[in-house]
Amino acid sequence: MFEEAQYFAPISTRDDGSVLVELSADHPGVADPTYRERRNAIAALAIGYVPGDPIPVAEYTAQEHDVWALVSRELAIKHQKYAPVEYLNAVQRLGLPKDHIPQLEEVSNLLAPLTGFRYLPAAGLVPLRDFYGVLADGYFYSTQYIRHHSVPFYTPEPDVIHEVIGHANALASDRYAALYRLAGQAARRVKSDEALEFISKVFWFTLEFGVIAERDELKAYGAGILSSYGEIEEFRGMDIRPLDLAAMGTTQYDITKYQDVLFRAESLDHLEDVVGDFWAHCDDDSIARLSSSK
Repeated sequence: MFEEAQYFAPISTRDDGSVLVELSADHPGVADPTYRERRNAIAALAIGYVPGDPIPVAEYTAQEHDVWALVSRELAIKHQKYAPVEYLNAVQRLGLPKDHIPQLEEVSNLLAPLTGFRYLPAAGLVPLRDFYGVLADGYFYSTQYIRHHSVPFYTPEPDVIHEVIGHANALASDRYAALYRLAGQAARRVKSDEALEFISKVFWFTLEFGVIAERDELKAYGAGILSSYGEIEEFRGMDIRPLDLAAMGTTQYDITKYQDVLFRAESLDHLEDVVGDFWAHCDDDSIARLSSSK
């Protein structure tokens, strides 16, 4: 329901140097001063982060840890039905805590020995070229805040549940992690904004909202579906189309609702052959040809 690196609450710096996260009028936490203050403090941690240092600790309340435990438990049940074997194996391999929100440094220390990936803190918006580019080096930008406790199964923006339960579990798989790296290499290779947007859309329709055939069933491997309590129950009823680079790179979508157009890989081999090979070799010219073919 949101696009990585684009759908975030705006952040500004006050005259006194303090950080303000500007929640929308309909945000579940907008009328909660304690939550808002914590959001400001967590954003400030990321803004002040120095690459190479340990990621600063975000302070969470017992109520927020309870939200993580609840959503983690419920999603795990749904994953057994809707997630592919590769993702489920990666979940076991990574071993995220179920009773508390892990710090990003904790997630990095679990991931790094497996696939070399580490997390970087993001206050909010990260420019597309930066967000995708660092994937090539084995880094993933992530928010640290968690959704408001009043609506544990909903978030209007990518929170730590999406970033970690959705993405970190995928990044614990050697095969998925390799695709993330290839996407990063492609983002660094291209020069035009149009080509970068094409690459980001392919990422959106695969590693964020991709579906895959497995044992005569449709499974979801995209982090956006696997981290959404509601969307994971609905994706099989959407408009499922064959994996198609030109279509994925040019299809428009609405980030504020469940995705009604999804693209199906016939297997993980198929995903790697089509999307992995595209990211490994694409350039501005080849993307321009694909764009013009639709």
